Formats: sequence, structure tokens, C-alpha cells
Amino acid sequence: MAIDTTKPVPDSLDTPRLSTRDKLVLFVLCAAQFMVALDFSVLNVALPVLGADLGMSPSALQWAVTAFALPSGGFLLLFGRIGDLYGRRKLFLAGLALFGAASLLATFAWDPASFLAGRALQGLGAAAIVPTGMSLLTTTFPEGPARDRALGISGTLLSLGFTVGMVAGGTLTDAFGWRSTMGLLSLFALIVLPLAPGLLPESLPHSLKGMGGAPISDRPRLDVPGAITVTGGLLSLIYALSTAADHGFARTDVLTTLAAGILLLAAFVTIESRTETPLVSLPMLRRRTVAWGNIGGLVTFSMMSTVVFVLTLYLQEVLHLSAFETGLVFGVQGVLSAVAGTYAPRVIGRFGPRRTLVGSLVGQGTLIAALLGLGTGSWSVWLATAAVSLASMCHLGAIISYGITVTSGVPDEEQGLATGLVTSTQQVGITVGIPLLGVLATTSDDLLSGVHTVLALDTVIVLAAAVLVATGLRVRSGAVEAEPVGAR
Repeated sequence: MAIDTTKPVPDSLDTPRLSTRDKLVLFVLCAAQFMVALDFSVLNVALPVLGADLGMSPSALQWAVTAFALPSGGFLLLFGRIGDLYGRRKLFLAGLALFGAASLLATFAWDPASFLAGRALQGLGAAAIVPTGMSLLTTTFPEGPARDRALGISGTLLSLGFTVGMVAGGTLTDAFGWRSTMGLLSLFALIVLPLAPGLLPESLPHSLKGMGGAPISDRPRLDVPGAITVTGGLLSLIYALSTAADHGFARTDVLTTLAAGILLLAAFVTIESRTETPLVSLPMLRRRTVAWGNIGGLVTFSMMSTVVFVLTLYLQEVLHLSAFETGLVFGVQGVLSAVAGTYAPRVIGRFGPRRTLVGSLVGQGTLIAALLGLGTGSWSVWLATAAVSLASMCHLGAIISYGITVTSGVPDEEQGLATGLVTSTQQVGITVGIPLLGVLATTSDDLLSGVHTVLALDTVIVLAAAVLVATGLRVRSGAVEAEPVGAR
């Protein structure tokens, strides 16, 4: 059956009213997502100070980021499915508790080993929080305007968390030292954790409940071979890409883990096609909305993270802005992203999530192309601020609309899997862009020329993705098929 996305949604549906309890649930879930997003960027500015304090060499500092990225990305799909099978609320609360305790360990770390252990445990907690939090959100708010609004707020805070982290990291480090960045995260966990148990409902699938809603013992079994191969594959892939961002692709460990990741993920697909209880339903992956929505999400995340990376280099190395002034540029970006998050659900309600996704990709690519006009004059600061801020507004529209596209029409008992795919796409997207394109700027003899090369390639990739996603989702015809890719 086709879903008609051509009819406008009445204005009364654009801004659905939420009950007080719904608002509190949304606050808890979004605060947890914001906390995790903050963790991705809050430490970056503090790395040199941290290294000097703990005695970590410059080459070892990459592990401050990689130690978090590996488990947070590698275990997303596994934890999303465990939440589906055994209860999302319990796993969400366990993830929050682990994240808070790990943040305290990192705050009071006495040597590199204790600090990296805290970062790795933070990543493991984040891997439990993100997919279960997203699936609790999509199952708490019914599909339609209410869910669109909730996902809009969540997407806004996700984007804002990265930006706030960049600004807050420098401010806190200058004022209180690097440990305050980790202390801030433990404070967030301390605020959210006591509120969550009384607000969040448990959400076992109906197939796991007996008479009166009591759980039955005959639960679907976890696909252990699938869990091992997909987790190992994602861990290998994220390690390879994270390490390549700092050291290039020529290193033996990068090439080895990259090959291992590809082979393990290929084995995972083979296992899932043959097992009776797959970790990932291959028919779900063949849904047009899931397949093409995640492609759009992968491109918008990877290409925007690359733009932020090369602009940071450009503003400080070419225009010689201070770290504080650079933070102000991205502060404007964060404010306009928050504004976009307010209006995105209304745009999605009027034009549909698929059209909004395609239009957002086109807008993002076009505004990145405007950055090709950057030069060495002081006026370039204003061009960079305006273009990256407007591009980020489109980027946020793409984030929200692709999340809605992927999770729409998915049964409640598979929402953990769907949101696990969404968040895995985010993690891989954030990781993949910089090593693949950003290295062209860092290795160029002329940094400005290298930045222009990266921005040109970024523009082409985003606009090409917009065309492919539009074709795959049949946006041009005004109707999007809810059936699997290739189905007739």
C-alpha cells in the first residue's frame, strides 16, 4: 500500500498538546540523549590539558575519544535488540547508572588506565541509553504529529549537545580544569536517574506477555552468533576509521581491522539470512523507508561532521581566530539549529518526512557549496558563520526526518532494532566522514586549497545522495512505498 504524502496536515495537528506526564517523560529521555551527545564533544578542547595532567603522550590522546566511540557504536544494535527482548526500561536505567558511575571514575582518574577505563564504561552505558531511549520515545508517543514533535525535540537536543559540548568544554577547562567536563556528565546522570524509574513504563513486546500482561517464560532467544559478528564488525570498523582520522589508512592495524570489520559484517548478513531468530530482520532492512532513510542519515551526519572539522581548522589556521572566537561561530550554529528543531515537525507534518529528508539534503548540499567562496579576508568569518549555520538547520531537518522515516510503520516489538539502526547510522556517520574526506585538508600543502577540495567533494556527495534517496523513496511521484525494496 502507498502512503500519500502530498496532502497537507491541518495546522491543529502541527502542534499536538502533551500531557504533564508526557512532558516529563520527554524531558527524561531527551536529557539522557543530550548528555550522551555532550560527551562526544565536551572533552575535545580539553585533550592537551588532560594529556599533560595524566602523562598521556599526544599519540595516546586519541584513545580518550576512541575508548568511548568503540563501545558506544559497537554495542548499539545488540543493546537495542536486548531491550526489545528483555525490557527497554531496565536496560535504559542500567545504562544511566553505568554512565554516571563511569563519569565519576573519569572525573577522579589517577592515571591513563583509570581514565580510559572510565571512558570505555561511559561508551558502554551510552550504547544502552541511546537505542532504548529512542525506542521508549517512539513507543510512548503514537506515530503521527505527537511522535514527530517528540523526535523533533530529541533531534534538536542531539545537535545542540554537540555544539554546547564544543563551547562548554573550553569554558569549563579554562575555569575549573579538564575534570569538570567529566563532572558535568555525572551531574546530568545524577539529575536524570532518580526521575526515570517513576516515569518510564516497561515495554515488553506483546508476544512476550501472557494472560493479564504477565511475562511468559517462552521468550525469543537472542541470536548469539549474529550478536558476536555484528558487534565485532562494528567495533573493528569504528576502530579503523577512528584511528585513520589521526594516522591515515597506511597503518597495518587500520587495514587489518578495516578488513576484519567488513568480513564480520558480511558474515553477519549470512547468519541473519539462515537463523530462525535473527538479531536483525532482513525484511526490515529491505523496507524502502529503512534502507533509504538510513542512507540519507549516514550522508547527512558524515558530511556535516566533516564540514565542522575542516571549518575548525580553517577558522583557526587560516583566519587565525582564537578557540573562543571559533566557539562563537559554532555557537550561532547551535542557536539556529535549535530554532530549526522548533519548526521541523511543522514542516514534516505539511510535506511528509520523506520529502523533508530530500529537501533538507538539497539545502545542506547547496549551503556547503556556498562555503567554496571562503578566502583569507575577514569577511569570510561572516560567510562561514551564515553558511554553516543555515546548513546546520537543513542538517537538523534531515536528522529528524530520517529518524521518523526509518521508525514509521515498524511494530512496537521491533522499535529497539529500528532505533538501534538509526543510532548506529549516526555513530558510523560521525566517525566515517573525517578520515575519508577531512584528511585531504590536513595533508594538503595549502590548507585553504585542501579545505576547498573537501567542501567541493562534500557538496557533490550530499546532492548525489539527495537524488538517490528521492528516487529510492519515490518522492517525485508523491507516494512512498511501505513495502520492501525491490518488491512489486
